Amino acid sequence: MRITVDQEICIGAASCVLLAPKTFGLNGEGKVFVLNEDALDSKKGEMSDVTESIVTVNMDERETILDAARSCPVFAIKVFEDDGTEIAL
Repeated sequence: MRITVDQEICIGAASCVLLAPKTFGLNGEGKVFVLNEDALDSKKGEMSDVTESIVTVNMDERETILDAARSCPVFAIKVFEDDGTEIAL
């Protein structure tokens, strides 16, 4: 499964972060990003703003991620199957 986030339309409601805290975070501008340990900036010890990521084992379960994406009031989060098919939310 792959997740994409459109920070241009994100309003920072943070419902996704509340529902899937191992998958989503908010940056300093209040925009959602995907938590991905591969994006850790080793110099700063912080996550960079990842707007697209394959789901990893350290993230929330599939249904939790889908519920979090569904909770976005502006549909800033899209989720895709491994074959590239968008999952209808």
